[in-house]
Amino acid sequence: MTAQRVGALSDIEPGTARRVEVEGAPAIALVRLDDDVYAIGDRCTHQDVSLSEGEIDPDDRTLECWKHGSTFSLVTGEPTALPATKPTPVYEVSIVDGDIYVEVP
Repeated sequence: MTAQRVGALSDIEPGTARRVEVEGAPAIALVRLDDDVYAIGDRCTHQDVSLSEGEIDPDDRTLECWKHGSTFSLVTGEPTALPATKPTPVYEVSIVDGDIYVEVP
């Protein structure tokens, strides 16, 4: 796995998501909750819709697809609400000197 810099922590407001492109992986949604950052595949596995445009539930640590309401765990990528039944990938994130790095295969 290779860690790639995807931006600065200060570029993402807490409680928001942002789509990033990473070499060697499909588009990724970065989600910031306080000082924690999660990296999850940006495509809903139900209908290939961008998850970074969806709603974040900070208490459940989920991201909801805006189109049909499927929700995905930011920790595991598993769907937690239908209609999606397949997980989306999750990626390891590290913060080094204020920069966000995502590990990709």
